[in-house]
Amino acid sequence: MSGSYDDSMIDVSSDSFWEVGNYKRTVRRVDDGNRLCNDLMNCLHERARIEKSYALQLSEWGKRWRQLVDKGPQYGTLERAWSALCTEAEKVSELHMEVKAALMGEDFEKLKNWQRDSYHKQMIGGFKESKEAEDGFRKAQKPWAKKLKEVDTMKKSYHSACKEEKLAASRETNSKLESNNSPEAQKKLQEKVEKCQQEVQKTKERYDKSLEELDKVTPQYMENMEQVFEQSQQFEEKRINFFRELLLEVKQHLDLSTEHRFQTIYQTMEDTISATDAEEDLKWFRSNHGPAMPMNWPQFEDWSIDLNRTLSRREKKKPSEGVTLTGINQTGSDQPVQSVKTSSSVGSMEKTPDWSDEDTGSNPFSANGEGNPFEDESASPGLSVAVRALYDYEGQEQDELSFQAGDELTKIGDEDDQGWCKGQLKNGKLGLYPANYVEAIQ
Repeated sequence: MSGSYDDSMIDVSSDSFWEVGNYKRTVRRVDDGNRLCNDLMNCLHERARIEKSYALQLSEWGKRWRQLVDKGPQYGTLERAWSALCTEAEKVSELHMEVKAALMGEDFEKLKNWQRDSYHKQMIGGFKESKEAEDGFRKAQKPWAKKLKEVDTMKKSYHSACKEEKLAASRETNSKLESNNSPEAQKKLQEKVEKCQQEVQKTKERYDKSLEELDKVTPQYMENMEQVFEQSQQFEEKRINFFRELLLEVKQHLDLSTEHRFQTIYQTMEDTISATDAEEDLKWFRSNHGPAMPMNWPQFEDWSIDLNRTLSRREKKKPSEGVTLTGINQTGSDQPVQSVKTSSSVGSMEKTPDWSDEDTGSNPFSANGEGNPFEDESASPGLSVAVRALYDYEGQEQDELSFQAGDELTKIGDEDDQGWCKGQLKNGKLGLYPANYVEAIQ
C-alpha cells in the first residue's frame, strides 16, 4: 500500500460506508465483540457474587432466628409456623447458591470458551479476524480509491483553472474602464483570458474523463465491498445469536419461579402457617404448664423408725437411680463420677431428722424456709483439714458447695458411706461436697 493511498484512506469527507476508510467501523466490531464478551463475563461474575452473598445472608438469618425461636417462649403450632420462615430462608439460600454455581460453572465457562474459539489473538497484537476483515476491505477499495484520488486531482486542477480564468477576466474588465491603459496591455490581458479559458476547458475534460473512469469501477467496487461486509455480518450474527442463547440460559438459571422446589418451599410454608391452631396450642400449654399438669399431691405417710431414710420429693421422682461408688468413674473421663447424695448424707448433717414443707412452704432444709441449713452450725471441734479442689463442681442442691479447681476449703466432717463430706469455703459457707473432688493439702 503506497503512502499516497494511506493518506487518502484517512481523508474521509462524509459519513457514508462507501467513503474511503469508513469500513473501519465494521472492522472495529471484531474488537468490540471481544470486549463485549469480557463485559458479559464480568456481568455474570458480579451477579454470581450477589447470589452468593444473598444466600449466605439468608442462611445466617435463618439459623440465628431459628435459635431465638427455639429458645424463646413461643410454643406449639405457632412456633412451627414461625420456624417455617427460617426453613424458607435456608431452602431459598440453597437455591440461590445453585444459581451462583450455574452462572459461574455453566454460563460463564460457556461464554469464556466461545470467546476463545471465536477470537484468535495475533503475536503482533489484535485479532486474526480483524486483520482478515481489514485486508478484505482494503483490497476491495484500493482500485476505486485510486481512481477517486485521480478525480480529486482533476477536480482541483479544474477549479484552479476556473479561478485563474475568473481573475484574468476581472483584470481585463478593469483595464477597459481605465483610460490610461495602452492597447498593448489590454491585448495581453485579453490573451491571458483566452489562455485561461482554454485551460479551463482542458481541465474540465480531464475531470469529466476521470469521473467516467471512476464510474466504471464503482459497480465492481460496490460488489467487492458488499462481499467483505457480508462476511463481517455473518461473524457478527454468530456473536449476537450466541449472546441471545446464553442470556436465555442465564434467565432460566435466575428464574426460580419455574423451579418446582421453589414452589414447594412456599407451598410447605403456607401449609405450616395455615396449620397454626390456637386451640391446640392453648391445650398443649394447659397440659404442660397449666392446671392439667400431673401433681404429686401430699399423702399421709406412716412414721418410720429409720429416721435417716426420709427422702426428699426430688429423690422420690428418681427411684431407679442406684448408688454410685465413690471415686469410680464409669464414663472413662479423668473427672470422677459424682456420688449420689442420699438422705443418709443429708440426714447426718441435719439437726432434725424429719421435716415437712407445710411449715414454711419453701426450703425443707431450713427451719425458717430460707438460707443454708449449715449456716448456723460450727465446724466439728475434732476435725479440721485443709483440702484443695481437683475439679470444678457446681452444687446441685442448696446444701451443696460450689467451687473451681484449685480452690482451697476446709474439711470439717468425715466422709460418709455415700462419698460426701462436710466442708467450709473461705467465705464461711458450709455444705456438702463429693469427697473424691478434693485432695488434702500437704
